[in-house]
Amino acid sequence: MPLHNTEVLKAGPTSQLESAVLNPVTETYEFPEARQDPQTVYQTIHNQLILDGNSQQNLATFCTTWIELEVKQLMEESADKNMIDKDEYPQTAAIEERCVHMLADLWNSPEAASTIGCSTTGSSEAAMLGGLALKWKWRKRQRARGKAADTPNLIMGPVQVCWHKFCRYFDVEIREVPMEGDRLLLTPEEVLKACDENTIGVIVTLGVTFTLQFEPVHEISMALDKLHAETGLDIPIHVDGASGAFLAPFVQPDLLWDFRLPRVKSINASGHKFGLSPLGVGWALWREKHDLPEELIFNVNYLGGNMPTFALNFSRPGGEIICQYYNFLRLGKEGYREVQNGCYALGRYLAEKIAGLGPFKIIYDGHGGIPGLCWELKDPASSGFTLYNFADQLRERGWLVPAYSMPPNREDLVIQRILVRHGFTREMADQLLLEMRSALDHFARHPPENLALVGAAPNSHDHSGR
Repeated sequence: MPLHNTEVLKAGPTSQLESAVLNPVTETYEFPEARQDPQTVYQTIHNQLILDGNSQQNLATFCTTWIELEVKQLMEESADKNMIDKDEYPQTAAIEERCVHMLADLWNSPEAASTIGCSTTGSSEAAMLGGLALKWKWRKRQRARGKAADTPNLIMGPVQVCWHKFCRYFDVEIREVPMEGDRLLLTPEEVLKACDENTIGVIVTLGVTFTLQFEPVHEISMALDKLHAETGLDIPIHVDGASGAFLAPFVQPDLLWDFRLPRVKSINASGHKFGLSPLGVGWALWREKHDLPEELIFNVNYLGGNMPTFALNFSRPGGEIICQYYNFLRLGKEGYREVQNGCYALGRYLAEKIAGLGPFKIIYDGHGGIPGLCWELKDPASSGFTLYNFADQLRERGWLVPAYSMPPNREDLVIQRILVRHGFTREMADQLLLEMRSALDHFARHPPENLALVGAAPNSHDHSGR
């Protein structure tokens, strides 16, 4: 969760609109002494929330921002359900179990009816559970061979920050393969260079945060198969399918990335991204039961019945899981395919139009990865503006289109990215294109003063959207 510095927040409103809504009575940092009328408090908070952005114009987030009326109703009906309390809420528990096995079937588990998995608060928690299973399995193998098990490492390409957290929190050496030149993804060749007997696994990302592209799971798996045959090193793969695990099965069914590859031992996914559920649900699944060490599973009985649990969290709402189940039944493969293909088509449309604006070079055009696109400036030195300037100009019109520099060793490359999600329409895309053209015209008349090409200015808005 983000860390908050109250002293900074207490600096006060920065605009006339904020001044009208926020004042010492409504924006307090001290616990009040007396209770107040509920409608008064509701209206106070309602007015403050007006200052938030419009989620439909947030093209930085991967998360669901449009949901059906029935989903809202199910969320309201489930507000009091604690999904961890399976004795009190057996139907919610049964729905979670059905979702796990439906996903195992979708991801081609050889034991779809009996494999093991769980819901989580999101794909970040699910990723950490997958990483823990890799570490425990590796440690058991090392000890069985009489070898030291105190220096584990994990290989990955450009990853979401959850993997940095995992390695730091759980004392695993991170071997993050840096970008080089035009190579912006993890490749089989780079994986093999980093492997040794202390490697607990390889993280392959099906939808890289920075460029939206899928990394080559099948090719990396084949390279590790060859390494195993030649050296005896048997290194598993965990697929970070935060977005791609709810895309590839519907739009690229022949793509080999899931449990059809025996080396893929676990997958994490985010239900509240392209799984189309409300915020707060992820999934972690293992290929077969023995891929999740029993030592990581806790059995508790203080909620009324004996219950196995594997999670970093404990109590959490059940509504998001129920709504995930609703989406599975409501849409089926046909519905998901239609929704996702519509998003892909809109991403490719935007890529074509933005390339035609002139100053931009498309890096990813919406083919073969996540619905969306990303681009760089063709000639940063002579453009007269930076992508940070461009993002700020669009933000003034309500559009959040993030600009950010790439990870090592391509910090020199600044790109801009659009995510196309369910609920973003062709009309909205055309309106965005008009605003982009207007921003370019503005820079032609009024070149910005700050033209730093790498990194944002001190204390400026973080454009990354990650």
